[in-house]
Amino acid sequence: MAKISFKPGNMLYPLPVVMVSVADKEGNSDIVTVAWAGTICTNPPMVSISVRPERFSHHMLMETGEFVINLTTKELVYATDYCGVKSGRDVDKWKEMNLTPVMGNVVKVPCIAESPVNIECKVVKVEKLGSHDMFTAEVVAVQVDDAYMDEKNSFHLSQANPIVYSHGEYYLLGEKLGRFGYSIQKKTKPKKKSSKYRKNA
Repeated sequence: MAKISFKPGNMLYPLPVVMVSVADKEGNSDIVTVAWAGTICTNPPMVSISVRPERFSHHMLMETGEFVINLTTKELVYATDYCGVKSGRDVDKWKEMNLTPVMGNVVKVPCIAESPVNIECKVVKVEKLGSHDMFTAEVVAVQVDDAYMDEKNSFHLSQANPIVYSHGEYYLLGEKLGRFGYSIQKKTKPKKKSSKYRKNA
């Protein structure tokens, strides 16, 4: 099998594609779709998003230092794409996509009610990297849709049909192949079936 050399570029796929809601000091809000997003620390919980300085949402991030990461689903894929290609300078994305703003528990930025998970964040550092500025933030609150909670109080995001982004296209998650740690778990031996009849003495 031969390898073909490409020029250096962003080929780390698939990625979570999220709708990030932001607001300025006057309370005006916007939604920007971001694929450059990720988890960077567990304790304290921290994430990062990267946004081009020319994006309409950028100045809001700089003003308030707050944002909400809203996870996306099959039902939200059209809105996810729309919020990535349309500018908040020209349209009200909330209105155009029939999305419902609900205030966060901690940040003064609206969450998207239709999203199964809303991750409220406060920026701790901004790094100018080139084409994008990276906003490193601490997670200060999380809201989840109770429709995906079970009787044991466990949350099942897979039931919401989450989507990912890969090289310009959106995909549903596929077949479950295993769970964390399954490769080193000891296989349990099958129990011996007990005989229903005793042998004659």
